[in-house]
Amino acid sequence: MPGTVAAPRGGVLRDLHNRYETVRDALSRIDKAARGLGLPDISTRLIEADPDSERRGPEVQYLEIFAVSLATHHMLVAEGVEPVAIVGQSIGELWALAAAGHLPVEDAARLAVARSQALTRHSWKGKMLAVGVDGRRAESLAGLIDHPHLVLACENAPRQSVISGPEELIRHVERVADALGWPSLPLDVPHPTHTPAMARAARDLRESAPRGPYGSGQWRVVSPWLGRDVGDDDPVDLVAGALTARVRMLHTVRDLHAAGADAFVECGEWPVVTKFVEASIPGVRCVVPLSESDPVAAVRALADDPQAFGPIRPRPQPRPSDRVLPSPRSSEPERTGPPVAVVEAPPRVTVSVTAPVAYPEPAAAPAPAPAPVAQAVVTVPAALPEPAAPSSAGPDYETVLAELRTLYGDFLGYPPDLLGEDDGLESELGVESLKQVTLLGRVSDRYDLPDLRSDSSLLTAGTLRRIAESVVQRRAEASG
Repeated sequence: MPGTVAAPRGGVLRDLHNRYETVRDALSRIDKAARGLGLPDISTRLIEADPDSERRGPEVQYLEIFAVSLATHHMLVAEGVEPVAIVGQSIGELWALAAAGHLPVEDAARLAVARSQALTRHSWKGKMLAVGVDGRRAESLAGLIDHPHLVLACENAPRQSVISGPEELIRHVERVADALGWPSLPLDVPHPTHTPAMARAARDLRESAPRGPYGSGQWRVVSPWLGRDVGDDDPVDLVAGALTARVRMLHTVRDLHAAGADAFVECGEWPVVTKFVEASIPGVRCVVPLSESDPVAAVRALADDPQAFGPIRPRPQPRPSDRVLPSPRSSEPERTGPPVAVVEAPPRVTVSVTAPVAYPEPAAAPAPAPAPVAQAVVTVPAALPEPAAPSSAGPDYETVLAELRTLYGDFLGYPPDLLGEDDGLESELGVESLKQVTLLGRVSDRYDLPDLRSDSSLLTAGTLRRIAESVVQRRAEASG
């Protein structure tokens, strides 16, 4: 299940809300918890796509992501997809606990808000940076600067890691990564976490978070930061502990696959964690129902395919000491089918934070050039060709497409003629996400369109056609 990802689209849950009783019940419970905390209803914007609905602060965004994750989970179960295990990344572990029945939905919503508030109270001037190298190299890069709060935070995939630390030091890390030719991308999150800098916030959360009943759950939950299954662990302690711990998604996914899980389903709107899965296990089957034109059909096809699943594991039976009942099942007729691993992802939201913690000025990092490893791990050209200056006349589609083919071909080392306008940059040409971000930034600079680099839709399903059309359209709007 996803952690801090982009805000869900308005109306994304309309069909699921109309179709499944369990989805309606889950959204009602989240709304009830939100109202009790002085927040607006969470489901309204997700069901009605009301453009005038107001979203306030990170707490609303976290609960929206929770609502989408939980609704997708209920759709999967209602259509016969039985989870082998549920995995969450970062705060997504909390969604996984609620989906499995480890704690009630309302309590999970309240804990998510308490977590956000604790992080805001202890906010600091921190950042997170995704780097397109393995965890060992990313950890060595952070170690060059040698600050206790600058650490490897997440190992997502063989060539995708995240470093977390003070903002000034992260900017320095970004410059070093660029000098080494390592692609990097600052993550737009409200609360940088998975660093020892969050120790005070973790203590605050343990002391202030509401504690409620919890139990063993209905399905297996695997924690990427604990490196094991969740048992009778207190949810507050789990969520607080994750704030300072490293997330080892790469190892968790590979362990599940080695145990027989051959299909992974993302309970979010966009492929985020499943991209890590595909990079970690080539050829594995990944499904993101809400990114399909017909989510229910995609799930039913998965449920009806016996080759998609690993071995069935027995569902844990509640013990007399358990203090919570599993989530209610749908009153609708259920489809039957074998189990599947379900994953949930990390969020990207923009929220200002206050009361930054002061840090000493970092010492200058050693020059990376002498390090022998630098020559062995360069993944993209250190020096990129300078694009020609934009013409004053408004370029038409064919002109822009030709220029994009040249720019992308020079960067990737492909002959421009081999870059088809409808080829998926990632799915067919193998251009990983961080390289796409770098390229989109170059396109933005080339055509003087600063908003283009933040258009995530050009990354989730990127083709040269879509990018060229977007450039032409935005240039026309700017000149009109």
